[in-house]
Amino acid sequence: MSDPHDLFEAAKAAMAKAYAPHSNFPVGAAIRSAGGAIYSGCNVENASYPEGWCAETSAIAQMVGAGERAIIEVAIVAGKVACIPPCGGCRQRIREFGTADTRIHLCDATGVVETVTLGELLPRAFGPEGR
Repeated sequence: MSDPHDLFEAAKAAMAKAYAPHSNFPVGAAIRSAGGAIYSGCNVENASYPEGWCAETSAIAQMVGAGERAIIEVAIVAGKVACIPPCGGCRQRIREFGTADTRIHLCDATGVVETVTLGELLPRAFGPEGR
């Protein structure tokens, strides 16, 4: 298992760039792809709140835009809540490119607090293999 500290640092840096004027709830996420690259993203809101997008969604878009299709692990950090898990929609988005064994690192402002699997967060998920 890899050390998730670099993922945490990337997620924390992304959180600092969040655009969250409506919720005032910045979130950052970072993904390690199967190729070993790290892709990060932040939440981005707009005046048609809640029609923005989540940090995990932004990170996944970065990964897909780079041509990768497999998530190995994810780190998520929020400025106001420790150990924030991905929302239901993001759990399903992560499952599209990950597996039940994909590690999800839940972080606070200082680092990883808890690591769970996507299968624990989203049991009996729909997966891309059902196509």
